[in-house]
Amino acid sequence: MRAGHLRHAAVLAISGLFHHLAGEPCCVVSPTTDFALAAEVGSEPDGLIASPEPDWPQWRGKRRDGLCDETGLLPTWPEGGPRLLWKVVNLGRGWSSPIVVGRRCYITGDVEGDLVVYAFDLDGRLVWKTTNGKAWEDSYPGARAACVFSAGRLYHMNAHGRVACLDADSGKEIWAADILPRFEARNITWAMSECLLVDGPRVIVTPGGKAALLAALDKNTGRTLWTTEPLEGDRASYSSPILFRLGKRRILTNCSANHGFGVDADSGKLLWAVPLRNQFGVNASTPVYGEGRVFYVTAYFPGGCFQLRPDNGDLRAEPVWPTALDTVTGGAVLTRGVLFAAGYRKPKHWFAVDWKTGQILSELKELTTGAAVVAEGRLYCLAEDGRAALLDTADGRLRMAGEFRLVRGRVNDAWAHPVLVHGRLYLRYHDTLWCYDVRQ
Repeated sequence: MRAGHLRHAAVLAISGLFHHLAGEPCCVVSPTTDFALAAEVGSEPDGLIASPEPDWPQWRGKRRDGLCDETGLLPTWPEGGPRLLWKVVNLGRGWSSPIVVGRRCYITGDVEGDLVVYAFDLDGRLVWKTTNGKAWEDSYPGARAACVFSAGRLYHMNAHGRVACLDADSGKEIWAADILPRFEARNITWAMSECLLVDGPRVIVTPGGKAALLAALDKNTGRTLWTTEPLEGDRASYSSPILFRLGKRRILTNCSANHGFGVDADSGKLLWAVPLRNQFGVNASTPVYGEGRVFYVTAYFPGGCFQLRPDNGDLRAEPVWPTALDTVTGGAVLTRGVLFAAGYRKPKHWFAVDWKTGQILSELKELTTGAAVVAEGRLYCLAEDGRAALLDTADGRLRMAGEFRLVRGRVNDAWAHPVLVHGRLYLRYHDTLWCYDVRQ
């Protein structure tokens, strides 16, 4: 499908939804007014709030946006890909990405009925391993969530909703909490998959239960600090939250089975909720934030970009532009005013989208859907068919700058997100973790 046709189909597909949400004809909304309002409210800069920890301490990096600030990386890859430094095998089945802090790499896998948490040094040697409850052995068996590092501790939630706090040096468990019974929630079809977020003294989790949509736990004890009122008939989904500042407010946004929503990070108060529902209850993509806007995307249902505006002490999310672009496990990355993502159904390849207007700037059909991180204006992709690729994004255009086959044979479930830190690219497919040197 040509880019213009896709845009036209997007507008036709969801104009009715956006008109209903906005109560007026859909149009491109300028963020200028919102920035002025934010400046009047507070002096702190608007934007994603980074973890204070070094390196790659959580899901999708310091800001949970898939952006890496490193320089001096290879502009193209040689035939066969960059140099392999090491690989680790027998991790167990799973799609969780590693995190890297200091001299340690932490990753999880399901092994013989247990969820196993591993710590490796930066040469791929095992330092310790421990367990966080049971493995997921039902549909799509395997480990789901990545760990998060904070102040010498690891936090992780297994597929059954067991949240564990571990000593990062030894793997010793400090506390654990079962969030599903605590917040009157049930597990979801393909299991709890949220990558936890640490916000100062709090661990943020999305149980989606009758007692809480979102909850903050004391990171030292696991006790409940605040909860967000449930959305009627809603449940958790497979997405992970992000944290950003807008004016005086610090805001968390995530997706449930039926909504994209925002919450005050200091009180847990629900600020907005917009419909985001498909027939499977699967919202797996982490929201994207930039310039006072939030982007929600899902499969089988139109998503789009929403402007956040003050509304009697709360915020409302006004639709700005719709999209027919969908994605599931791959998510999207925003850099230099361009959103990069791959479709999931049709078309199932990569797109560059203008963040202000939703216009499709470029397409790349040579690579199937997958996940990516960004550094120096290039995308480091792992496609679900097991290929790794480097995409140049100069002028918002997508061009192949190197590729190699990471996984031999035909696969369609290479869903772990890449990690890029200290010139090293970490790629995972089930029981194997590879580490490549991508420095010039």
